[in-house]
Formats: sequence, C-alpha cells, structure tokens
Amino acid sequence: MEEIGQIAHVLGLTVGGCGVQWSALAQPEPGRRQIRGFHVGSAQGHSTRNPRPDGQGVGSVFLGTHTPRLDDKGRLILPARFREELAGGVVITKGQERCLYVFPPAEFRRIAEQLQNQPVTHKAARAYGRVFFASAYDEVPDKQGRVTIPAHLREYAGLDRDVAVIGASSRVEIWDARAWEAYVASNEDEFATIEEGVLPGGL
Repeated sequence: MEEIGQIAHVLGLTVGGCGVQWSALAQPEPGRRQIRGFHVGSAQGHSTRNPRPDGQGVGSVFLGTHTPRLDDKGRLILPARFREELAGGVVITKGQERCLYVFPPAEFRRIAEQLQNQPVTHKAARAYGRVFFASAYDEVPDKQGRVTIPAHLREYAGLDRDVAVIGASSRVEIWDARAWEAYVASNEDEFATIEEGVLPGGL
C-alpha cells in the first residue's frame, strides 16, 4: 500500500499534494452519453485555458468547496463554476482517502500517459493502474450539468445524499460531506504549520 501511495504522489494525485487509444470503459447504459475518440497524447478535446508550464497540454485549475446533493438515481449536478470546463465530458474514478476523482478528458489523458510510461515490472504501478482504470466511468454531463455516479463508486466513497464537491487544482473531488468535514478537521493544523521544503518542489 505504501508503494501504491508513492505512485499516486508521483502522479500528483494525493489530496495533500496540491498514442495509445482507449475507448468506452464499459458498455453504455441506456440514455447515457459517453465520451468517445480519446487518444492519449492527442490535442483533441483540450481546453484552451491555463496552459501548463510543463508543456504537457493544457488544463484548468478547479477551486472551492460546494455542497450539492445526490438525487435518488445517484445523479449529481456539477457546481456551476465547473460546468463549462467539464461540459465536454468527465472521467470519474476511485481516488485516495475514499473520495472520487473527476477528471476533464485532457487531464485524464495526461495521467493515463504517465501510468503507461511506468515499467510493466513495477508492482505498485500495476496495482494502482488496475484499480484506477478498472473503476473509471466516463460520461458527458446532460444539459442541466448532471452526471451519474455509478453504484460501485458511490459505495467506495460512502456517498449517500449529502456530498462535498471540491476543486483540487487539475481535478474535482467528490466526498461524503461528513467524511470531508472530518478530513479537514484532522488536517488543518498540519496545513497551518507545515514547514518549508516539506512539499514536493520546495514549496
């Protein structure tokens, strides 16, 4: 588990740290619109906002904490300030600390490309990639900005009704509301007193 956490850290996927073709990740459900035509490393579908300084495509910076509710069908209305950037599609998958990660297509491609570049002999990378991709679900939000959270992902994150949707830089995260409150309560003191040089990159 520690090695898997290190892989997530390298990919920039931890909460504290803030072409190979792929197609549909599962058979489409009736009435569901899926994202199609993804190519890892291609420019298709990239946002024109906020160029990444590392040259790995472009992306957005998602900010803030929002508290929508799931409806009886497991659907979530995306926060208004996130909808434009996610209108072209989202990929939802399991994240660390029992939350869900929501990626715009371009950012998911970037992460997929990094995972594909890991040696196949790297045990932690294999384990992380299997869970990351096998649990992923892609969808295009409807006209109201709604996306469906599949049952297996709701169960993983313990989602019932009240949720917290947070901006986490290049991705959005979905938490059970009480779990998010508990996470913040247990980490704010450490955040407030963190020392220079503890975070990657010398922040």
